[in-house]
Amino acid sequence: MRDRLSAVAAWGAAGMVLAAFAWLIGDVLWRGLPGLSWQFLVSAPADAGRAGGIASILLATVWILAIAIGTALPLGLATAVWLAEFGHRQPRLQGHVNHALDVLAGVPSIVFGLFGNAFFAVTLGLGFSILSGGLTLACMALPILVRVTGAGLQAVPAELRQGAAACGLTQWTTLSRLLLPAALPALLAGTLLGIGRALAETAALIFTSGYVDRYPGSVFDSARALSVHIYDLAMNVPGGERNGYASALVLVALILCINLATHALARGWQRSMS
Repeated sequence: MRDRLSAVAAWGAAGMVLAAFAWLIGDVLWRGLPGLSWQFLVSAPADAGRAGGIASILLATVWILAIAIGTALPLGLATAVWLAEFGHRQPRLQGHVNHALDVLAGVPSIVFGLFGNAFFAVTLGLGFSILSGGLTLACMALPILVRVTGAGLQAVPAELRQGAAACGLTQWTTLSRLLLPAALPALLAGTLLGIGRALAETAALIFTSGYVDRYPGSVFDSARALSVHIYDLAMNVPGGERNGYASALVLVALILCINLATHALARGWQRSMS
């Protein structure tokens, strides 16, 4: 009876999560599909977002995301490798780094936004720009990326490292050919979680990338991300609900496409490593 109750509880929890996801996606599809069209994707916003499309906003979002992931991925991967493979040589420093990651993971996004504004926009002189927004989102994604990837590396069996050492493999060969492919699911999960948080972020981007909805000419221009646009249409623009739901549908589709592309790249990497 206890096993059956446990199984029912587990299936019930999984069903509730699936139902919440289906409800969310269904609501976005129901309200967003009527406003979605090719013209909506390739035209610039007009009338404060009530008319027109999201072409300039979509371009700015892709740029911000590329900067965030391009910055966070190498730094996060290097930090995770150090913590999992070399940090035990300096346990005190390892403890400080782990504590800092735990604190950063719990910092509210608005605090990251204020930090990004003070450091990237003011101190470094980048101003309200795509570059400031992307670097701020990289700081937000780093704790998740490092923690998840580090856990995946630590979960690799010690016998794999011992066998590589017995065969005379160098640390770099062991890491690149054995450990990283084995920890690839964790790296993939950390990257996707970081991408999800970056794409959905609003508060941090308002203080760093700005609110302008025109086409950006470079990464030093101010621009509006898709999440900020959705927030603005929902909260500040009367009559913007139709385009707001269509923009939300595009955001969900963008996250799904990135997930599929990341899985495809990971499978290709695993095949090349085997």
